[in-house]
Amino acid sequence: QVQLVESGGGSVQAGGSLRLSCVASGYTYTRVCWGWFRQAPGKEREGVATMHIVGLVTNYGDSVKGRFTISQDNAKNTLYLQMNSLKPEDTAMYYCAAAPFDYGGRCHLGVALYKDWGQGTQVTVSS
Repeated sequence: QVQLVESGGGSVQAGGSLRLSCVASGYTYTRVCWGWFRQAPGKEREGVATMHIVGLVTNYGDSVKGRFTISQDNAKNTLYLQMNSLKPEDTAMYYCAAAPFDYGGRCHLGVALYKDWGQGTQVTVSS
């Protein structure tokens, strides 16, 4: 069992930045894929960015490439999402997630792969 707690959400204007944090506890060593996902009202949850613990290989959704950066601090058991050049379409609830295995050696952006989820943190970007 892994517990995840997100923080760092808020309201910003378009073009601004936010950094989300996700503190993990429990059997974190059993998880190989870590990621950020988001869900806007009326839309399905989508993958934003993932990271594999082996080599810290990252994977990004097309809509956030070049603007968002996923990173981690092992000593603090914390996963981050640095979000720059925010757009109104980035408005959503953002969730941290972890998976006990990868798929073909990669941490895909598909929701189904992930077993553990945080409660979410709201990000609102105004134009």
